[in-house]
Amino acid sequence: MREFAPKTRRSNRTVPLPPRCLDALAAHHQRLQLQHGAGPGRPWPPDGYVFGTRHGTPLEPRNLTRMFGQLCDAHGIRRVPLHGLRHTCVSLLLSLGVHPRVVMEIVGHSAIEMTMNVYGHVNLETQRAALDHLDEQLSG
Repeated sequence: MREFAPKTRRSNRTVPLPPRCLDALAAHHQRLQLQHGAGPGRPWPPDGYVFGTRHGTPLEPRNLTRMFGQLCDAHGIRRVPLHGLRHTCVSLLLSLGVHPRVVMEIVGHSAIEMTMNVYGHVNLETQRAALDHLDEQLSG
């Protein structure tokens, strides 16, 4: 496995995560510490990786994809590409009414057009809700 520099300077950034993700990552880290007998001067995983092989090296992308597929199968979840999780997150944020500029910053897009054109699907339910809201405002 080789590490590569980010695509752009802007790609090297702090990525905000919701509390449930932070809690899951902290629990994962604690399990790794216990599993590998880590302690002062013996951190696990080495080299600062959150996920890795049993030796603390980074996961190969193909192996990560395979492991994700196995997890989906084990839990009866339809397999989707890992990048599909990013797409789902952006779509959900937009459908919850999060301002597109905020979503753009969260996912690191350089232009709001990318966020809206690629991820900004407007479903029928969202259209109906918008028109219902307009109707309420006009009749008020």
